[in-house]
Amino acid sequence: MIDDRVSLSSTADYGHLSLSQGYVKRQALYACNTCTPKGSEAAGICLACSYKCHEGHDLFELYTKRNFRCDCGNGKFSELQCKLHPDKDEVNSLNKYSQNFFGVYCTCGRPYPDPEDQDEMIQCVVCEDWLHGRHLGCVVPDCVELQEMICESCMKTHSFLWTYASHLAGKASCYLTVLTWHKHTVIHMLCTSCVDDAIEPSCKRSREEVEPRCRLKELQVIGQKRVQSGAVFWPSPWRSKLCSCRMCQVLCLCLVCLTGLSFLLDESDTVLAYENKGKNSEQRRQEDDPLMSALDNLNHVQQLEIIHGYNDMKTELKDFLQRFAAEGKVVTSDDIRQFFEQQSRKRRRVDAGEFYCT
Repeated sequence: MIDDRVSLSSTADYGHLSLSQGYVKRQALYACNTCTPKGSEAAGICLACSYKCHEGHDLFELYTKRNFRCDCGNGKFSELQCKLHPDKDEVNSLNKYSQNFFGVYCTCGRPYPDPEDQDEMIQCVVCEDWLHGRHLGCVVPDCVELQEMICESCMKTHSFLWTYASHLAGKASCYLTVLTWHKHTVIHMLCTSCVDDAIEPSCKRSREEVEPRCRLKELQVIGQKRVQSGAVFWPSPWRSKLCSCRMCQVLCLCLVCLTGLSFLLDESDTVLAYENKGKNSEQRRQEDDPLMSALDNLNHVQQLEIIHGYNDMKTELKDFLQRFAAEGKVVTSDDIRQFFEQQSRKRRRVDAGEFYCT
């Protein structure tokens, strides 16, 4: 996903904010530079806590992260208690943190937004860091919004992904330019116990009886090669084409040698799926809106009258508030109450027939 990061308050599913639900599959996160500045322990807070507990603070918007539990008010915050869920564990040991939690991104360690750099940033779906397009070591495809990107560092850490990239990544993928600053080679290994368990299942049946053919091995036999350098862009629905046999699941789950990639087998893990879920939730909320339900029960003329009345009131309220802004005055609750009392009197005069069309 590219860095067109608008506020997530309109698309976030509030039912999935990590107040008491443990580690949330995917949610919008923020880091508070006021409470946990650089030099302290990294911490992340959910959208609800960014409003309720950190209003007016200097916040870093992290977009979304997977499998994260809100840190607000836990042991990382020495002088703050969460107002929404005060009883927090001292630490959320399964949370993963990065330089993003201190407001810097990419291999160049720059902030976002960056007044000195307008280059778009793209999020890696594995490490979830954001990288400038020019630092990917590849040509960024035109339809980047419809693809997922895995950075070169993550590709080298999980080198079995290069086999998939040779067959699943499109022609516009990022092997056209060679990245030069990563010179090391990372070799991943599976822990012996996991391999033994995968090869010799506890049920003692033969491997052929307990699992289907391994797609990854079949692709390795085909032997199609590509330059193993630069980030890789994966067109949808590439995740559905990954092998999910027992051995490959071990490859994705092994916590000794890998960081755990089981989420790649879950198509609902994508940011696009998260955003679509938020949009569907917003649409359902609009459908459940009492005003919209009431409009459905009115005839066309009555619907137009209500809509025109609403638009007129919205315009008058905007003009009313702009006068305060122009004069540098603070709007009080009495001012708002007075505005609506004037609207009510105006409506009563209209209903009483004091004004007529001429």
